[in-house]
Amino acid sequence: MTEQALNVLGEPLEPCGFDPVTGYRRDGHCYTGPDNPKGHTVCAIVDEGFIAFQSTVGNDIATPRPDLDFPGLKPGDHWCVIAVKWWEAYRAGHACPINLAATNARALDVIPRDVLMEFGVGPRRGGPK
Repeated sequence: MTEQALNVLGEPLEPCGFDPVTGYRRDGHCYTGPDNPKGHTVCAIVDEGFIAFQSTVGNDIATPRPDLDFPGLKPGDHWCVIAVKWWEAYRAGHACPINLAATNARALDVIPRDVLMEFGVGPRRGGPK
């Protein structure tokens, strides 16, 4: 059973993505807790700039890692990213859009609300990918 979590809008957390299946627990949601100390709380809609920047800071998110159940990301994928990594990309000018409804309220522990709102978009029609 999954805990009740809120998004940055103060509403129940919505799914981030199922194709590929995201979330620290690979359940489609950006949940966090004691088993997820790094806080995969931001539902990023990754783009080329974000993916490329991550590789420059030692976070290769493009290469598949089957041993970690990680498919490798391509532009347009919805993925729960570590809040600190998204914030680092923002500060370097490489932030990507985020799905506010699927971004865990715990992201606010790292990223100011106004920044999240600036990059926030709603879920795509037909639900998250």
